[in-house]
Amino acid sequence: MPLDTSLVRKPFKVIGTRVRRPDGIDKVTGRAKYGADAFAPGQLVGLVLRSPHAHAKIKKIDISKAEKLAGVKAIVTAADLPDLSNGDRSLRDTLENCMARTKALYDGHAVAAVAAVDMHTAKQALKLIKVDYQVLPHVTDPDEALKPNAPLLHEDIFTEGIEPKPTKPSNFIKIAEYGHGDVEAGFKEADVIIEKSYKTEQTHQGYIEPHACLASVSPDGTAELWVTTQGPFVYRNTCAALLGMDINKLRVTASEIGGGFGGKTHVWAEPIALALSRKANRPVKVVMTRDEVFRATGPTSSASMDIKIGAKKDGTVTAAFAELRYQNGAFPFTWAEFGAMTAWACYDFKNVKSVSKDVVVNRPKCAAYRAPSAPIAAFAVESTMDQVAHAIGMDPIEFRIKNAAKEGTKSSYGPVYGPIGIGPTLEAAKNHPHMKAPLGPNQGRGMACGFWFNFGGQTCVDVNVTPDGSVTVAVGTVDVGGSRASLALAVAEELGVSYDQVRVIVADTSSLGHNDMTDGSRGTFSSSMAAVDATRKAVQTLRERAAKIWEIPVEEVEWMDGAARAVGEKHGNKAPLSVKEIAAQAANTGGPIAGHSEIVADGAGVSFATHICDAEVDPETGRTTIKRYTVIQDAGKAMHPSYVEGQYQGGAAQGIGWALNEEYVYGKDGRLQNAGFLDYRIPVCSDLPMIDTQILEIPNPNHPYGVRGVGETSIVPPLGAIANAISNAAGVRLNHIPMSPPRVLKALKAKKK
Repeated sequence: MPLDTSLVRKPFKVIGTRVRRPDGIDKVTGRAKYGADAFAPGQLVGLVLRSPHAHAKIKKIDISKAEKLAGVKAIVTAADLPDLSNGDRSLRDTLENCMARTKALYDGHAVAAVAAVDMHTAKQALKLIKVDYQVLPHVTDPDEALKPNAPLLHEDIFTEGIEPKPTKPSNFIKIAEYGHGDVEAGFKEADVIIEKSYKTEQTHQGYIEPHACLASVSPDGTAELWVTTQGPFVYRNTCAALLGMDINKLRVTASEIGGGFGGKTHVWAEPIALALSRKANRPVKVVMTRDEVFRATGPTSSASMDIKIGAKKDGTVTAAFAELRYQNGAFPFTWAEFGAMTAWACYDFKNVKSVSKDVVVNRPKCAAYRAPSAPIAAFAVESTMDQVAHAIGMDPIEFRIKNAAKEGTKSSYGPVYGPIGIGPTLEAAKNHPHMKAPLGPNQGRGMACGFWFNFGGQTCVDVNVTPDGSVTVAVGTVDVGGSRASLALAVAEELGVSYDQVRVIVADTSSLGHNDMTDGSRGTFSSSMAAVDATRKAVQTLRERAAKIWEIPVEEVEWMDGAARAVGEKHGNKAPLSVKEIAAQAANTGGPIAGHSEIVADGAGVSFATHICDAEVDPETGRTTIKRYTVIQDAGKAMHPSYVEGQYQGGAAQGIGWALNEEYVYGKDGRLQNAGFLDYRIPVCSDLPMIDTQILEIPNPNHPYGVRGVGETSIVPPLGAIANAISNAAGVRLNHIPMSPPRVLKALKAKKK
């Protein structure tokens, strides 16, 4: 990547300032357009019929009565979405998740869809569709799904990672191992060994905006899709493949996004909307209800884990082992493997091993939730780290400092670390006023560490200088957390102009080259790299135009403080030419002025955080109140500190909800019992303390400004920090997330007995 990454541009002029957010006015006044705000003349209402069974064979679907209902314009089933995956298992699973084929694999699995002139007619049509089901035994727990006699979801899953390859299908997708050294030998060296088991329940991202899209397919085969998404290019590629379209015939436009957190990285209803539109020859709008969002879109995994750590009395960890069993929902992926990779990443252990087991169950297909899988593994690891520290009589934070990873450490998942921030975050936590504050009755303090890889990926950016000297930037990464402001800051920094002169827009898929999904904390990291590259190319063009105006060699023109300057005493009489002055003459010096960049943004710096939590436990009810919370995290370079702090606080808030209340509750019939915010309780303002933040900046040497992604790491430590705080407050170890009042009360009563 031909970018100067020496970081010599510090101190920055606009990078690191707290400028106003470009989308603020539209969002607070209601002008911003979200997925459900799209409208096309003649649009139809699309609704989906979903299975009421956790596991059932679809014997027959009768749509004849629904087709005859006045106002019904199209009905689609799996027959209207033929399998065009051509051996691509992931694509085939996506197709089957969007519309059940031979079996319904979970409560809420789509089996048919209608498009009608209005909502009333569409609802009537759904009632007229008759599905003949053969109900099958189901399984929703990962440990139960691994048993030999468990109900089988798929006939073609043969466990990967086992030699010889099994000849009998099972629900066991894959086993994977990470680590180094000799774990058994390490445990023999230990003075203390702690071995514990943990369990977490399934949670949802809880975004306020439900999934929504408007699809319009023309008779000539071209199509448009307006959708709430974290990745319009990925949606385009996937939907085109599922419907047998050339990619260039589908144009996808991303709306503003009312929350995603990883949940809007997969297609759910979008291929259905396109299929309905194609069949009806009219635009079709599909907006999910909250019930559908919970029952039929991607929550996290639930998991069970076994953790074993051995240490010497001086605090040196001699060995660490984890077995992680994650359910993936009804379709295979590698969520447990992510947990195995991240579990021990904060530490420098000589002997370490993690084993992951991914499992399918009769639940919705799992999706990412910020740092997917990492919070689950960190809960188990960080809980055990505290217990080891207590067993050897060492302060938990000193124990972690002694064993923290550092530059040059071979990580537990393979790579050797460059400059990293886990040590500095721990030292900052040790010295933070929060760590020294007094505690009240029934209160306890806990801390935990967290890690996320971060990601770069394919990125494309256009920087266009307008005739009046202002700048428009077109990016393909969806803004889910403030990236438009950060990118405007990057362009303004490079050009030497004010932030207000730069406007950033998220372009549709027909306007730019491919951009990967906004996930993996890649939005600001990758797009700012491309924006810097594109702006530097635009600056080169500006220098060339100034040279042409002055009729001097371009080598004698430099760019400084937003203007071209002639270098050398012989040009001392030439006044600087500003962006505005050069742009005004563009038509006579070569035409429009722009910079373009297409990159694979390698070198995303890994990210670490340490959190501190004070919790108060009511011994009569088991209710936990979070009294104080502090997030300390390495941002590499905080391009917009307010947005960075917001990411830290948002991750912590979601982690608090995950730790204390949030869980999918399934009945014995395999049906979800709490598919709504009344019964699935996300935290509200009264549930949260003020969340303090401390930004550390250990520059990522692979980025021109030192940036690391920050959006995901902040959700990794909360489960462990809160578990440690509650356990210290209650005097009994909590090993099951969420630590809801009934579970805490049960543990307190067991302690008394």
